[in-house]
Order: sequence, then C-alpha cells, then structure tokens
Amino acid sequence: MVGIYLGRAGFVVEHAVDGEQALLACARRSPDLVVLDLMLPGVDGREVCRRLRAAGPTPVIILTALGSVGDRVLGLELGADDYVTKPFSPRELVLRAQAVLRRVGPAPSPALLVDGDLDLDVVGRKARRGGRDLPMTTREFDLLAFLLRHPGQAFTRDELLRRVWGWTVGGHATVTSHVRHLREKVEDQPSRPERLVTVWGVGYRWEPARRA
Repeated sequence: MVGIYLGRAGFVVEHAVDGEQALLACARRSPDLVVLDLMLPGVDGREVCRRLRAAGPTPVIILTALGSVGDRVLGLELGADDYVTKPFSPRELVLRAQAVLRRVGPAPSPALLVDGDLDLDVVGRKARRGGRDLPMTTREFDLLAFLLRHPGQAFTRDELLRRVWGWTVGGHATVTSHVRHLREKVEDQPSRPERLVTVWGVGYRWEPARRA
C-alpha cells in the first residue's frame, strides 16, 4: 500500500518483503530513499538501517508501529532521516519523503553509463557499442539513458512519455517507434530483443547484461 501511494506521487518504487531482500536490492541498485519498517522477518529494520548507514548516505525514513519516545530516539540514533508512526496519513508520508529528498539534495547522475558492450557518455551525448559509435536522435539517446539508469524496472508507455518526453497525455505510438529504432541499434536480433524487452500488459524493461 505504501508503494502504491508513493508510485502515485511519481516515485519509482521497489518493494522488499524482508530485511535481507532489502539489503540485496540496495546493493544492486542504490536507491534515492528507503522507507523502512522496523519489524521485519529475518534481518530486522534496525540492523538494515545500521548496514545502510555503514554502506553510504542513503536517506532512510522509518515507518513503524513502534511509537514510543525511546523507539523514536533509537531510530534517529541509528541514522534515520525521519520517523513516521502507524497509523499514518499517506499524504503525510509523501510530503515527508519529498522533504527528505529536498534536504539531502539530488544524487549525482553518473557521467558514463555502461552495460556490457554499451557505453553512454551522458555529458558528451555519445553512444558506443563494442567500441563503435552509435548514431542516435536526441530522444533515442534520452530514452536509452533513462532505461540504463533504471535497469530491471518495467515502465508503461505513459510513464516513459512523462519522464523522458515530458508529456502527460497521448503519444504511445511515439514510444513504440523509438523503442523499435533503439532495438535496431542495441540488439543482436531486433526481432527477438534480449536487452530492451517487452513486458506484456505493462510496457518495456531494460534487461542488464549478465556479468561474466
């Protein structure tokens, strides 16, 4: 339910069912913000918060039924950026998440995006595959850069229109056309894509290259 509310507010959300899964997800792809329950099976929320803090400055909002003063103090001592107790207002959680992100500032985007034999120089706006230049239109480059920044996440055409083109309505054919053109440049077999894959009933997902 928290994921649904945050998703409606424009966040891209990944859900972890326990502490171990949460730590693995954060190690795989550093999030901009973690909303963390304390009462988790296996590795509990306190230990997750400790490990996240030891690994880096990822902002953490603790969301829990443990609302005593002692619990709140402990949560903040562990390094949490905010502490929200249940029951809570979904709107309040969204506002607190936005406030924490404003406070910590945007995470710097990498200047070079690499996936297997594909390199994207974001600053120079150059794409190369296997050491060879890939000619791309402005929107093709923007779409590919966005997908590379969110590997493994499925996006609807509406989401891609909003986040890449800045449009809020229409234009599904535009997305489909750009995906087709990108596949011709980044896939070995564009008719059988393995990188820019279709998620049936949803949209598209970038499948990161397997590491040797």
